Amino acid sequence: MRRHLTALFYPSLTLYHPSSSIIPSISLPSPPISSPALTHSISSSSSSHGRSLSFSATATLQYSQSTIPSGGEKSNGIPMKDSKVLLKGMRYTELEKWVLSHGYRPAQALMLWKRLYGDNIWAYSVEELEGLNKDLKSMLSKHAEFKVLHLKDMLTASDGTKKILFTFEDGLVIETVVIPCRRGRTTVCISSQVGCTMNCQFCYTGRMGLKRNLSAAEIVEQAVLARRLLSHEVGSITNVVFMGMGEPLHNIENVLKAADILVDEHGLHFSPRKVTISTSGLVPQIKRFLKESNCALAVSLNATTDEVRNWVMPINRKYNLELLLGTLREELSSKHNYKVLFEYVMLAGVNDGIEDAKRLIDLVQGIPCKINLISFNPHSGSLFKPTSEEKMIEFRNILAEAGCIVFLRLSRGDDQMAACGQLGKPGEIQAPLLKVPPKFQVALGGSV
Repeated sequence: MRRHLTALFYPSLTLYHPSSSIIPSISLPSPPISSPALTHSISSSSSSHGRSLSFSATATLQYSQSTIPSGGEKSNGIPMKDSKVLLKGMRYTELEKWVLSHGYRPAQALMLWKRLYGDNIWAYSVEELEGLNKDLKSMLSKHAEFKVLHLKDMLTASDGTKKILFTFEDGLVIETVVIPCRRGRTTVCISSQVGCTMNCQFCYTGRMGLKRNLSAAEIVEQAVLARRLLSHEVGSITNVVFMGMGEPLHNIENVLKAADILVDEHGLHFSPRKVTISTSGLVPQIKRFLKESNCALAVSLNATTDEVRNWVMPINRKYNLELLLGTLREELSSKHNYKVLFEYVMLAGVNDGIEDAKRLIDLVQGIPCKINLISFNPHSGSLFKPTSEEKMIEFRNILAEAGCIVFLRLSRGDDQMAACGQLGKPGEIQAPLLKVPPKFQVALGGSV
């Protein structure tokens, strides 16, 4: 899921700072991913009038990497594709070890790494490895694969935002977004999964269900190709946000590896604080991430009560607000000079009231944080409506007057379905919309 790009990275923002169970998305063709407390079943029937779908039975949500293939087999820990090593799927230490195993020197491994990621080369084939040993290039042509993504299309929004569609050999498609900023902080928003299993009710990607995880190579190559394809047009891409399709921490092994590759000082050299991994709130994975990575963390909050969050973000039925925020409060107490970014998509009549603002102030007490208020971006099938700009400003001012660091931003790229929560293309079978609580039916037009 393309989650809510950090307002820090965009020009259209205002900064103000005074001194239970889960209903899972449908996952096809992967094995079903179920949810720990609520039962959910799917049945489909055909008739001369077409296909009807009903959702009635049970399942249990399991955050297991083993059930969802990640696009690349491994041999002795080395990522492979059709018996060739995936170069962009290895950390530098792994690549160096592999190059040495073929009889070449460490210096030659470093030269290869720099041509893959540094020196404005971003090599996509052996022919682009200028300066490398001829024998090494011959070995690479036989035993290594440079690319895992294929460019399908690139769309440009009226505000200059670029949406890039990449395909894989299995026919699946992911979307990557580049958001230019005049202040020199251009951001690439990358995907970590094809689809998403979290079924957040305001997110278009969640309608897809989960097809599969992306490998580390497939994640890294999005950032590489964004620089290769667009640096001449948008300038230096300085920021990376894992806020595209998917729940990054549901694919934590590959996301942690990809993040290590992105921040390597001899390669792409993104600052760890400018690489932001977003999550809907997977508590065990958050603990692991904060221990193993120096990259930034964004948490999609989007509600101030369990009642609302259980509905709009079913993950809350497993990891509720008290557990999620308590974990952050505890884990960040020992992490020096580190702030989590809370993302808050404002849904008219649902989570944007004055009482919500006051509750939010209380919820984040004791957590070093920034809060990013985000306009909801409509899409087909959604019942939600965006909060007015005036009301967003009022909400922001209440938080700011209480001493919170608050960012406010409007949509980017929404006329090409490139804005937050708009990525992907749901198929004929979609994840279920959850029943609207009675108290919010009026705000959503009387929907049930």
